[in-house]
Amino acid sequence: MKKYSSKLDAKPNEMSDADLEYLQKHEMSRRDFMMDSLAMGGLAAMFGLSASMPAWGSIQPPEDEVVRIGYLPITDATVLLVAHAKGFFAEEGLKSEKPTLIRGWSPLVEGFAAGKFNLVHFLKPIPIWMRYNNGFPVKIMSWAHLNGSGVVVGKHVKAEGFADLGGKQVAVPYWYSMHNIVLQMALRHVGLKPVIKAQGEPVAADEVNLQIMPPPDMPPSLAAKKIDAFIVAEPFNAAGELLAGGKMLRFTGDIWRNHPCCVVCMNEEQVNAKPEWTQKVMNAIVKAQIYAQQNKKEVAHLLSKDGERYLPMKANVVERAMTLYDEESYAAPDAIQHPEWNSGRIDFQPWPFPSATKLIVNELKNTLVSGDATFLNKLDADFVADDLVDYRFVKAAMEKHKGWEDAPGFNAENPFEREEVVAI
Repeated sequence: MKKYSSKLDAKPNEMSDADLEYLQKHEMSRRDFMMDSLAMGGLAAMFGLSASMPAWGSIQPPEDEVVRIGYLPITDATVLLVAHAKGFFAEEGLKSEKPTLIRGWSPLVEGFAAGKFNLVHFLKPIPIWMRYNNGFPVKIMSWAHLNGSGVVVGKHVKAEGFADLGGKQVAVPYWYSMHNIVLQMALRHVGLKPVIKAQGEPVAADEVNLQIMPPPDMPPSLAAKKIDAFIVAEPFNAAGELLAGGKMLRFTGDIWRNHPCCVVCMNEEQVNAKPEWTQKVMNAIVKAQIYAQQNKKEVAHLLSKDGERYLPMKANVVERAMTLYDEESYAAPDAIQHPEWNSGRIDFQPWPFPSATKLIVNELKNTLVSGDATFLNKLDADFVADDLVDYRFVKAAMEKHKGWEDAPGFNAENPFEREEVVAI
């Protein structure tokens, strides 16, 4: 197994008042995260439009070719931020504005739909919801990263595995997320039933109550015992460990081998209207994927509050989130059960494997979410894999820029296909 050596503090501390204030005031506030409103309401309703392609046609991106990035302050956004910070857009002859930090999935989706941003990262199930429930012409252009999430339990919870979460309260960042999908796969595997119950309702011993919670609220809520566990993207798992005394129960990448989480997205109308511009953008993204995979520690500092301040987390937290992944550090509980997979805590590669899209579509149909999800019943996984993802530009960029082969999960003899491996 590939191991990352690090001098990071591997012993979580008690959450101090200063740490709590740091997370609550200097990160993101609850009012900034309106994630549940997306699933409950509908994207078209936000703009007073019907969910149809003609309606969306009235909202067009700016005519210029400036790259405008919107992102959430999580490591899932790494390649967008690295492409800007390292000048990869400029190397392609593109102008790019400083990336805009957005405090929640809903405002990011709104900004993208309104044409404020032409390059974003979304949790992979979000484009499925946008395109097939709301008729918005979003296209997945590449993956943003591999893995990069985990399940963290509070120190008050004596949990060694998923079976120990029965009767517990677990927070997820969004219903349409890889986190919700993977968590429910694991819970069903051990005979537990995911439920969505109101505060104060009794939770049976064979149930796990799920609730939406903004990632910055997760570590302090865990420390205060308001929740028993959470599943989320980095660096909030690392923050849960370092600041809230939590323990990593399992890395999601150790359940679904090299799974996607966030994906790079663009507006299909702009992609079709400006293919040369689109290709240059994707060239820069692939360069950033290669650079991030080869320089994780440097990139962690660059993104952190101690570097270029793209993420409002200190360097030691971001570095842990991107590099600390070895069996010795995560033996109790056994968070890494498949060292032979040779994965990192987070890895970077651009290719959007169709097999993963198909698995996501099929698993979403088995995943409990709040709100009306009947649109999923009509989706054919093969159709979505062909219709939602544009493979042309990322493949051309990968043919031009080599180095992506060094990321885990590639078969040199057949690099653009794979078999999905889930081992709970």
